[in-house]
Order: sequence, then C-alpha cells, then structure tokens
Amino acid sequence: MLSVLKERFGEIKGNDGTSKIVYQYTMSNNNIEMKVINYGASITSLKIPDNSGKTDDIVMGFDSLSEYINHSYYFGCTVGRFANRIAKGEFTLGNKKYSLCVNNGPNHLHGGIKGFDKVVWYSEVQDNKLILFYISPSMEENYPGELKCYVTYELTDGNEIIIRYEATTTETTPINLTNHSYFNLAGHGSGKIHDHIISLNADFYTPIDETLIPIGSINPVTSTCFDLREPKSIQTLFDINPDGFDHNFCITGDPGIEKKVASIYHPKSGRCMEVHTTQPGVQFYTANFLPEENILSGKEGKYYKKHGAFCLETQNYPDAINKVNFPNAVLNVDDIYSHTTRFSFLLK
Repeated sequence: MLSVLKERFGEIKGNDGTSKIVYQYTMSNNNIEMKVINYGASITSLKIPDNSGKTDDIVMGFDSLSEYINHSYYFGCTVGRFANRIAKGEFTLGNKKYSLCVNNGPNHLHGGIKGFDKVVWYSEVQDNKLILFYISPSMEENYPGELKCYVTYELTDGNEIIIRYEATTTETTPINLTNHSYFNLAGHGSGKIHDHIISLNADFYTPIDETLIPIGSINPVTSTCFDLREPKSIQTLFDINPDGFDHNFCITGDPGIEKKVASIYHPKSGRCMEVHTTQPGVQFYTANFLPEENILSGKEGKYYKKHGAFCLETQNYPDAINKVNFPNAVLNVDDIYSHTTRFSFLLK
C-alpha cells in the first residue's frame, strides 16, 4: 500500500528575522521506503530489502538539516540551474556574454554557490506524488530569466522511483536539471563499491580535459575502459582506471524517448537497480572527491569515503551550452523543459 507522511525536519532562519520550515516526506510501499526533504528537493534515505529480507538504506545523506546546509557534496539533491560543469563559468546567448561564479577549479559546477540544492522548495502531496516547486529569480547566480521549476517524486507499487522535471522561463536561459543521489547497494557507509557490477547503454562518451570539461569530441567507447555495454565489475574498472570515473556517457537511443541507461547489480545482497531516462546523457561518478580518511560522518555516524558510492546523473552533456555539436541546452520563452528519470529496483 502506498503512503506519504509529512513531518518537520528543521528550520532555516534568515538574516531578516524570517524563517522557513523544512519538511521531510516519507514515501513507502510494501517494500521500499524513501525520504525526501524540501531543502534542495533532496532524497535523504532509500531503504530497500535484500534477498534475505534484510533492509538497508542505500543512499548517502545526513541526519540533520544543518549538515545538509554546511556540506557541499550534493547528497541526494536536485541540481540546477545547470548540472555538471560549464567551462570557465562563461557562456554567450545572443550577443551577450554571461559570467558565472567559478566554484570547481577554473569552472562553474552544479549551479553555483547557491544552486537549487541550497534553497527551500515549496512542497505539497498529491495522491502518492510529492511535488516540489521553486522560482529562481532572474540573474540568480547570474543566469538570465525567471525560471519556474517543478520536480515530482513518485514511488510506485512496482518498486520504481519516478522523477519528473519541468520548467519554464521568462528569458532564454541554459538549463540542465538532475538528481545527485549517491548509491551503494550494499548499504550507505558499507565500504567501497568494488563488488558492484555495472553496464551502461552507451556507444559513445565525451572525453574530458584535466579540469573535467569535455574537449568537444564524441568518441566511441569501443576498445576503451568506457565500454560498459556488457556487465563489468567496478573492481575491474578501477584496476584499469584507479582514479575512478567522472565522465559523461552518451545514451544510445533517441533523445526525449525513455530508454534504459544502466543496470547495477550487487551479488551479495541480490539488489539490482536499473535506470531509465529521456535525457541524452548520464554522468557516471564514483565518488572520487569524497575524503580517503574517516572524517566525513553521515547518517547513523557512518563514515563516507572515496569510492564508497556511485552516482548516475541523467543529464544533458556537460558544458553543452558552449558546444554546438552537443544536444541543445537552451530553454526559450514559451517552451517547456521536461524530462523523466526512473529508478527501478529488483532482486536477483
């Protein structure tokens, strides 16, 4: 039976004396329990049984609102206005050049200093869906146009989490929204993900420079470590590429049509996760920038470390606003930005 429960998670007090209540929503069926807060429109918990009936939380996160406010690892959040990187924080629309903050080496990352992960979204429940709404003012983080955004979370009886994104703008503007959950199918904080097996439905990928910006080419994965079309253990991938992955893969299939992106299997627990999306790309990230020491404490006092999770960020290609051969990353007035991502969970 599907249900959605609402409870207070915390409060944010502004410098002007006002305050905003942050709520946590618990969505559950007979097998899965997911928690979402309206700060950053973030998934904070995802509890799923293994093949013995034992339930574990398989996403990284924090126990308190203050930790989400004070950390910048993007655990479970909705990323915007533009997910991933924009080279040198610059782009041109029409004849006007825009300069964004540089918050990741020489580049702009995940919407800037105060992206969509750092704001309180309006939230309401409709049947078994959680709808979150945010209005980004024109020139927030120096992006043009007022952007109205909706993110809808739905948990189905079929053990699927469906995330729908929709946005409109008052001026032409770049846009690229995604969810940034960190998954470990053995359970959050349970160690490295070497024992997971992954396959990606991608014939091509976008090579990157030393600052993780795509160089502009779209290369075949054949005869490279990026050929994940057949299942491979992540341990095997790290043997070839010990630094891990933070790369965009070009999903095979027509953009705008939902297609399978990935399958990830954890043999010991039997948990399997499949990803489908209408987006053209997916960022496969292996938590390379988490600390190597026991210094980042997450939920239940568990430590989160490098290579202790994976992200599959369904997206447009990184820096697409500056690459004419990449999919369109511009939202025009009177158009509607819309895409869907589906996480499905099963046991093997």
